Amino acid sequence: MLDLDGLLSAEELAWRATVRAFVDRRIKPNIARWYEDAHFPVEIAREMGEAGFLGMHLHGYGCPGRSAVEYGLTAMELEAGDSGLRTFVSVQGSLTMTAIHRWGSEEQKNTYLPGMASGEIIGCFGLTEPTAGSDPASMQTTATRDGDGWLLNGAKRWIGLASIAHVAVIWAATDEGIRGFLVPTDAPGFVATPIERKLSMRASVQCDIALTDVRLPADAILPGAAGLRGPFTCLNEARYGIIWGAMGAARDSYEAALAYAQERLQFDKPLAAYQLTQQKLVDMLLEIQKGTLLAIHLGRLKDAEALQPAQISVGKLNNCREAIEICRQARTVLGGNGITLDHAPLRHANNLESVRTYEGTDEVHTLILGNHITGRPAFR
Repeated sequence: MLDLDGLLSAEELAWRATVRAFVDRRIKPNIARWYEDAHFPVEIAREMGEAGFLGMHLHGYGCPGRSAVEYGLTAMELEAGDSGLRTFVSVQGSLTMTAIHRWGSEEQKNTYLPGMASGEIIGCFGLTEPTAGSDPASMQTTATRDGDGWLLNGAKRWIGLASIAHVAVIWAATDEGIRGFLVPTDAPGFVATPIERKLSMRASVQCDIALTDVRLPADAILPGAAGLRGPFTCLNEARYGIIWGAMGAARDSYEAALAYAQERLQFDKPLAAYQLTQQKLVDMLLEIQKGTLLAIHLGRLKDAEALQPAQISVGKLNNCREAIEICRQARTVLGGNGITLDHAPLRHANNLESVRTYEGTDEVHTLILGNHITGRPAFR
């Protein structure tokens, strides 16, 4: 409608076509079954590594080194397939790999990043706790000195990939403040338990982690990360990808509703010929166009190293809020058929309940922006 493709280079359009072809081949034909069975296809990790999707915004150490816009386009296309599969790329690259790349030692980077970029090593990012989601400063997990090393105790919750990961970035309170640690998941005392009976993100893995006297060597600590700036830097990378990804889910739902409305006959004419249906489709299209334009603009700012945290909150808050409404509206066009896994919109809407919550709820991003525009923090 607004010729947004005209804002993308030939190279960016070609890359988007490559990712879309992967989604059409590997995700869309299988996602209904994966979602129904609550199954994450672990083998897809290496396939995504081979395709260049993992840590793609990072440079060196075997990482693809692509632009922020190219990463955003990847997130958009993957989430048009399913939020759970886009979340894998986010947890692996935007969270875990970014933590190591930004804050790790050279030895840590060389040990983990090449294997993570290829999908041979899977990582997870342990920040959220059972009693500390939006308020990570109140975390109860501790790391205490144990001779030359560390002793880790505590619990984490809603940790993506933890039960299939090889290494975990665990954030813990120390006498020196919040610090990050690289924890092999086969370490004695580390237990990851998948969270079951989910109504959202079913083709993905989220876990509880129990940490009981996990002994770590001195070099397990991420030397460059001190305080909450460490995890928040990684969260902003993940939030940026969500800005694009949410619009992918919205676009896929809109396209499903449009196609159905053109073919479904009611009272001897297609649904698309009725004014109320056209209003729904127009409203969906307008918000997708605006949200995608916002994503492209923020991507250009990020590539220019000018993107600010408050601007990320604008994108995350707006695009998640609009995307979930688009998916719900798309389901109404599909009528009763829309509640089945034969159609994508309700699956996308259910997934977006999680996407809207993690990496900062609507309320958190609202208060971030409220603080930004008034200069008055209202978190407490």
